[in-house]
Amino acid sequence: MFIKPSYIIMLAIAGSAYWSACAPGSRGYRQPELNLPASFDSSRQADTNSIAAIPWKTFFPDTALQQLISKGITHNFDLQLAVARVEESRQQLQQAKANYLPVLNIQGTGQYNRPSDNSLNGLSIGNFLGQRHLEDYNLAVGLSWEADIWGKIKLQKQAALATYLQTGEAARAVQTRLIVSIAEGYYNLLMLEEQLAIARKNLALADTIFRITRLQRDAGEVTTLAVQQATVQQQTTALLLPQLEQQKAIQQNALKLLTGELPGALTHAFSFNESPVLNTAINTGIPAAVVQLRPDVRAAELALKAANSRVGVAQASFYPSFIITASGGLNAFKASNWFEIPGSLFGVVGGAITQPLLQKRQLKTQLEIAKVNRQQSEISFKQSVYTAMSDVADAFVRVNKLQEQQVLTQAKTDTLQHAIFNAQLLFRSGMANYLEVITAQSNVLQSELALADIKRQQLSAIAQLYRALGGGVN
Repeated sequence: MFIKPSYIIMLAIAGSAYWSACAPGSRGYRQPELNLPASFDSSRQADTNSIAAIPWKTFFPDTALQQLISKGITHNFDLQLAVARVEESRQQLQQAKANYLPVLNIQGTGQYNRPSDNSLNGLSIGNFLGQRHLEDYNLAVGLSWEADIWGKIKLQKQAALATYLQTGEAARAVQTRLIVSIAEGYYNLLMLEEQLAIARKNLALADTIFRITRLQRDAGEVTTLAVQQATVQQQTTALLLPQLEQQKAIQQNALKLLTGELPGALTHAFSFNESPVLNTAINTGIPAAVVQLRPDVRAAELALKAANSRVGVAQASFYPSFIITASGGLNAFKASNWFEIPGSLFGVVGGAITQPLLQKRQLKTQLEIAKVNRQQSEISFKQSVYTAMSDVADAFVRVNKLQEQQVLTQAKTDTLQHAIFNAQLLFRSGMANYLEVITAQSNVLQSELALADIKRQQLSAIAQLYRALGGGVN
């Protein structure tokens, strides 16, 4: 019985619409149980507001730092690579979308065949065509389309979409890390500049103590040992300058690399006192928001969604595929009448159902591997969530405890600065010996250097908390 081509196409479309609704691999995605607490700090009421929602230009008010971050976002090599991977994934998504479309080819052929006169073909051609050769000319358009009955193509598209979105989140994660890395490098430069100023100030003080000690020795008030002790203190302080200048140059080179530039000095004059203070009103929001805000966590969940869709693709591979083929064009055995229409027209329409039977366990292996990959992706997602919670907890503790350390170290430094001032007065009046002055100077130097470092750690901890909560995306 002859079946019209239109019937074949209608049956395929109807079957695709029906069976895709009950596709074996189209199990919906469900987020795994995470058992997150209601708030980061059980002693405080949960606050849905989070500093992660603040744009980075608002969060970092220092214009010099903003310029460095803007350069980094534009020119950083790691971020450029991440953006390129996003484009690659976008092309793969476009390919997955195109799988719904039929494959269309056009082909033109020409053939000249001169068989032997003593062959069966030669005799047949001579008897029927009255000639000794056979020509064949063909110009045809071929079409092939697979009906997505089991939703396999749909699931492939879902997997490609999730992968595309995952690479986008990965690029945003690179951006957040880049912003914080530049901020930390900038704060390190602020610290080094302040420590250099501290070292120069203390070197001038050491020079003064050395001169006074030498005058006292010449007057017979102290021994040569006192001069030697003052000299050692002077040399120890002077040694800090090249060490700090070395660290400063290396840090500047690191910032240049982060901003996609060749090594070199930065022209901006860095100072803690001139840099605008970060907003210390820290709102962490709720733990559930981190899952929505942190790009690395979102990327891990999208990887899980893609793996879940691939399980469906592997399951659908067990079921038969239905392919419609059609071809049509012009065919003739003489070039002179090749393009005679309608005489040279031809057309063929057909359908094929292919059911896998024995595939050397390939399909089952693919399914089991897809399930294992989904399990691995689920573990990775949970790990990323717990890592994010740990990052927030660590950064929050650092911010609070470094604030306490800064207050205590500032008070200690103020006390030592008064002590060195009094020690100098007593030393000049002969009421304190050189060891007391040198000890006081050494203590104030170390305390001032430590205070500058704690300021840096405090700023870096706030920046890290901002990133840990998911800030830096916009």
